[in-house]
Order: sequence, then structure tokens, then C-alpha cells
Amino acid sequence: MDTFSEHRFTSQDGLSLYYRTYGPQRSHHLPVLCLPGLTRNADDFHGLAERLGESRQVISLDYRGRGRSSYDPSPKNYQPRTYLEDIRHLLTIVGVHRVIVVGTSMGGLLAMGLGVIIPSTLAGVILNDIGPEFGTGISRIFAYAGIDRPMPDWENAAREFRRVFKNTIFQTDDDMNSAIRATWREESDGMLHVNWDIRIVEPLTKKQPLPDMWKLFRSLRRLPVLALRGEISEILDPETLHRMAAEHDGLTHVDVKQTGHAPSMNEPESVKAINDFLENF
Repeated sequence: MDTFSEHRFTSQDGLSLYYRTYGPQRSHHLPVLCLPGLTRNADDFHGLAERLGESRQVISLDYRGRGRSSYDPSPKNYQPRTYLEDIRHLLTIVGVHRVIVVGTSMGGLLAMGLGVIIPSTLAGVILNDIGPEFGTGISRIFAYAGIDRPMPDWENAAREFRRVFKNTIFQTDDDMNSAIRATWREESDGMLHVNWDIRIVEPLTKKQPLPDMWKLFRSLRRLPVLALRGEISEILDPETLHRMAAEHDGLTHVDVKQTGHAPSMNEPESVKAINDFLENF
């Protein structure tokens, strides 16, 4: 039996976007919004959402150009300002006025952006292996995100996944298989293609100055924040996490042993940290 419901909504510029919901629509616990990484989608949060959905509503989104959402005809729209508007539109549609955001990688950066544009909506934030500064692994992410790598079958897809994400350790084979199935999808040519529009990296390759990411992080200063870090992450360095803790008195942080970018959040230390954090909501 499915533990979630599938939905679609139309973005402000007419794209059909996919999201799913878990758990009761009404609960005395605050709802959770799950925001995936650059190339990822709602499938990454299935294990977490099933657990949390026992007592609260959980909403997971496929950004435009990912998963089951429509691809944008204009690649210039693959940028944070557009994603934030899509998220704000989604929250309005589902009638959520206060929410806890779980953001993996880019999803955590968008959580910081929400702290700027709709601060009263955020009740708390879980940052999964992301901070205001990026380690050396960011260039590797941009490189693989911009290339389709068709695979003839799932066995080859699994081999490629283990090559690209060699530092990501899963607790179970089911967790790994779920991540692989979220990375590719079968298309009409019978091949498995990456499950995102490879043009999502085009705006990222343009030489434009980045906003002050520490300023974005400080938008969360008055909120409870949990930061998860993969012990061998190439994205969130220990020094960045230390500075985050120094700048945010309400930040709790946990290292997830023997994994890199990004923890699945099904690891025992992640489960405990998230459960403890959400007890206050």
C-alpha cells in the first residue's frame, strides 16, 4: 500500500510541478517540507518521510527540471530565485503557514533563502551536509550534473552510481537501490537517462558573483537548526561547520560516520538527531 499521495500544481509561469505528501493533513505537529539536492528529487526522502509521516504531514517536491516535474523551456529559469517562488507557491497551495524545512545540499541553501523571503513561515531547519561555504566536491557535482550518461540496464546504472558517489554509504541495499532508481529513468529509446534536465547547470556556469551565503545563513539565526554532516563530506568542511556553530547559538550538529555527501538520513545517528530535534515541534 502506498504511504504517500501524488499531486501536481502549476507554477507561476505555467509549468506542471510534482510533489507528494505523507501523513495526516491535520496534526498537532508542524508539517515538514523536504527540499532535495541539485539533481535529486522527492524519492530521496522516502524513508525519512515514511517515518515522520506517522505523526505529521510531510511534503516532498521535485523541482522544475527534475524527476516527474516538467522541464523548463528556458534554462535561465534554473536558478534559486525561481525555485524559491515555486516553493512559496507550493506552500500556499497546500495551505501550510508554518513549516520545518529539511534541505539536502542545494535544498539547504534554499532553506536559507526562505529565511530571507518568508521568515515567519519557518519554524526550524535541518541542513543536510551543506553550509555557507562549499568544499572541493562542488566542482565534481557541477561536472556530472551537466552530462547525460545513458545506461543500458540497472546493473550498469548501479555500477556507475557507485563510481560517481563512492563516498556515499547506505545502511541497507534497499537504500542504495532507491537512490539509484531516483537517479535514472527509462525513456522511449529503451535506455536509462539521468532523471534531470542536464541544462540545470547552465546558469551555474556563468561568471556571476554569488550572494553572501553567510548573510543567508544568518537569516536562520533565530530558528532552531540541526546540521548533519557526512564524516568524509567533500562539500561541508569541518571548519565551515565550526563557524556555523559559532555564529548560531541554537545550532545542533551531528557527524554521520563513514559517509560523504550526502547522508541518506536513514543512518542511526541521523534518525536519532532528527527525532530529537523534532520533539520540540
